[in-house]
Amino acid sequence: MALKIRLSRGGAKKRPFYKIVVADARAPRDGRFIEKVGTYNPMLPNDNGQRWILDEDRVKHWLSVGAQPTDRLVRFFADKGLVAKPVRAEQTKQPQPKAKAQQRAKDQAERDAAAAAEAAAGE
Repeated sequence: MALKIRLSRGGAKKRPFYKIVVADARAPRDGRFIEKVGTYNPMLPNDNGQRWILDEDRVKHWLSVGAQPTDRLVRFFADKGLVAKPVRAEQTKQPQPKAKAQQRAKDQAERDAAAAAEAAAGE
């Protein structure tokens, strides 16, 4: 049985509230869970102590028996020091223009350079 530590959504429409639960990976997001290990209230300000409530001992236990936290919870647990901080991939470069557009830009730059050289020679 693959275990996940994940967020289970509750609350009203436009007013989310999440339980941090340990559940079977095959169970629905808001469905049956094994144990509730905390809560997350995104409506509270970041500096509020009630925003994240966590039973760290139980989280450590479930991590030790092989439960895998979701990506969002890995970042949160890393801030709390429960797991290693994940390595973030570097931002990719801006996409390069196609070959034909690159050739046109190169030709235009050469024409501009030639025109500038003629203007400098003419003075």
